[in-house]
Amino acid sequence: MTPVKNPPEALPVRIGHGFDLHRLESLPPDGEGKPFILAGVTFEHPVGPVGHSDGDAVFHAVTDALLGAIGEPDIGQLFPDTDPVNEGRDSSDFLREASRRIREAGFAIGNLDVTVVCERPKLNPMKSTMIENLARVLDCDTRQVNIKGKTHEQVDAIGEGRAVAVHVVVLLTSCKNSGPEMK
Repeated sequence: MTPVKNPPEALPVRIGHGFDLHRLESLPPDGEGKPFILAGVTFEHPVGPVGHSDGDAVFHAVTDALLGAIGEPDIGQLFPDTDPVNEGRDSSDFLREASRRIREAGFAIGNLDVTVVCERPKLNPMKSTMIENLARVLDCDTRQVNIKGKTHEQVDAIGEGRAVAVHVVVLLTSCKNSGPEMK
């Protein structure tokens, strides 16, 4: 017997995972690094991400987590690095579009958990601002957003300060009061 699959709109919750990694280089003229931006906060740092847009790895990973939770194309498909309009683009644009799509699909953020992995800069001084930025762009309460900073214990490119990685898990809850009954 073939199992019956529930359509996505019938599921009361959806979980999404996002990941992003950016190589870090010196800022111009010594390298191709851009200002080091995480969750809309610019950090004073001698190296920055190499990327097509502004390189905000937090906004990129959150965008992919949201899109993945509702089965939409990923950030690279929606905003390809081959499109000149995305050159240097503010990554909050990508996040706003993902947020619009989850609302259009009938979902809202239950909670969002972000882990930033880098040796430096230290996130603690700016963590509350990062959370506020995410909550503002996503139109949710700051209590629904968590950010953790972790190091890589000086191991590999991240630990040597040559890269930054971000992992995200999001729980979406259905906003629809009607629909197929879950069994």
